[in-house]
Amino acid sequence: MAHRLARLRLLRVEAGTAPGRVRGTRRRAKRSRLLVQRALAAFAAVALLALVLGLVFAGSSQRLASGVRIAGVDVGGLSPDAARHKLEASARAVERVPVLFMAAGHSWPLKPNQLDVRVDWRAAVELARRDGDGFGPFRGFRRLGVRFFGADVSPPTRVYNAALDFELRHLARAIDTPHREATLVLHGLRPVVVPGQVGRKLDRGAAARVIVQSLASFARRPVALPVTVDRPRVTAAALAPAAAQARIALSAPLRLRIGPVYSWLPQSRLAPMLVLPHDGSSRLSIGGASADRYWAALRRAVEHRPLNAEFDVSGTVVRVIPARGGRTLDIPGTARNLLAAARSPDHRVAAIVMAAEAPERTTAEARAMGIRGLVSGYETVYGGDPNRIHNVQLVARLLNGHVIAPGAEFSFNRATGDRNAAKGFLQAPVIINGEVTTGLGGGVCQVSTTVFNAAYEAGLKITARTNHALYISHYPLGRDATVDYPNVDLRFVNDTGHWLLLRTFVGSSSLVVNLYGTPTHRRVVSDTQPLRDTGAPPVTRVPDPSLRKGQTAVDSSGEPSRATSVRRRVYSATGRLIYDNTYYSSYRAEPATVRVGTKAKPKPKPSAKPKAKKPPPPPVPKPVAP
Repeated sequence: MAHRLARLRLLRVEAGTAPGRVRGTRRRAKRSRLLVQRALAAFAAVALLALVLGLVFAGSSQRLASGVRIAGVDVGGLSPDAARHKLEASARAVERVPVLFMAAGHSWPLKPNQLDVRVDWRAAVELARRDGDGFGPFRGFRRLGVRFFGADVSPPTRVYNAALDFELRHLARAIDTPHREATLVLHGLRPVVVPGQVGRKLDRGAAARVIVQSLASFARRPVALPVTVDRPRVTAAALAPAAAQARIALSAPLRLRIGPVYSWLPQSRLAPMLVLPHDGSSRLSIGGASADRYWAALRRAVEHRPLNAEFDVSGTVVRVIPARGGRTLDIPGTARNLLAAARSPDHRVAAIVMAAEAPERTTAEARAMGIRGLVSGYETVYGGDPNRIHNVQLVARLLNGHVIAPGAEFSFNRATGDRNAAKGFLQAPVIINGEVTTGLGGGVCQVSTTVFNAAYEAGLKITARTNHALYISHYPLGRDATVDYPNVDLRFVNDTGHWLLLRTFVGSSSLVVNLYGTPTHRRVVSDTQPLRDTGAPPVTRVPDPSLRKGQTAVDSSGEPSRATSVRRRVYSATGRLIYDNTYYSSYRAEPATVRVGTKAKPKPKPSAKPKAKKPPPPPVPKPVAP
């Protein structure tokens, strides 16, 4: 035993643990256990107390918690049904009593039915019930909080939005006063700053909530509508620099310079061109109707349009008329210079800014087009109706000067556009649906036929050509060409490898169409078939009451339908066959017109019977002398 105690002491010494230290550790452990036990006891006491309080204040789940209010009405302690009946009765008591809304010295009485405001009291009671609901002690705790702190439930409310928006617009028209920005005006040549003015504005979003909540509540006291202040963005102080600049600008005249030439711009002319700060701006600028008129006059004085390189034809020779560059007024640049000079008290000279404008066709480009001589031409003779002659001359001018690129297809309809009255075309004889009548643009086909024959003689590739519906004797046989915008067209391709220039020459009785370019020296051989009849003219019989039955009178003998064809062979300068085409033409018949009598024949008169001779009277006896 003594051996064991000695060994135990040895171990304690080796472990560095003294007997006093062991006793201190035990005391601390005991105190910790005691503290934990006391804390658990206190927690249990608090929990028990809370449980007791929860049970005490839990009340009945069939009643609303004390302290609950709906739309400001105390419904605590009531059953849900009783609370709903109380709320509905209160609502009926005030449903015809208006709420007075006020703002900006105005007032507007509104009733709930005007905006169709409807409150769901059943849903409001259900929300209030949930505020104090729960199981046992938990319900008591929730109701305890409601009892001490209260709970006001806002009932769910519906409103007719269109009526509410209409009412808000009506209120805004009376309340809203837009702000007025500070502005700068001229009194003669003196700039004056006009101070701005604060405005007001109805806060529509907040006003909508206030109106609906007020009409849904039971209170009928006046309600102020939310109005915001509408402040100007530009103040009089912000315009002080612009006013100083305006005074400098109108202090003396300006000098305008274009190259070595100077001109004066007096203050009276500059003043209406100054755009003074307004509508929230604070800067001085140049503009307005007066400035536009000034720029227009200045453009007429200093601008000149560029001239394209053109072609001058003399006989069969073509020479290039050189192009000329133009110059245009740079209005924004000149306006900046003008404003800078006006704002300067010393250097009051403004340079007019010009911009160079190049021609669309330069001299070098025109020479590179290779238009040097006559390729082909054709002439047709015209006359007759003055309107027809006018149309021929008009469409010829539309075609004159048209250039055709190498490989491009020329279209008569694209080159002239719609031939309408807006372009100056007149009514003249024209063939429509195979009949000669009067129509807008009559005579255009004279030009299309001449253009076709010029392209024909040039040996160009014809891609679209249509003959007239009726045969016309003064056109070359089988080589007429009609057009009708936009469907019937005349088209050919420039296959010469160089540009072509189409020129028209209109005389008093003839039209010449020439194609100029680089002569190809093509040879054109034509074989024309005789015009042959293909059908007799139809006969149109017209009743004529002035003729007796069986009698006829021929007004028009008509024309038969006819047809012909032209074969064209085109050879190159070396004799190679390029094209071998045949152009067919079919012409409609023109009907003969015969008047047929419809008047009845007279009935023959009956023969007269000889009258019976009366017997001679008996002789009168002569008296006998006694």
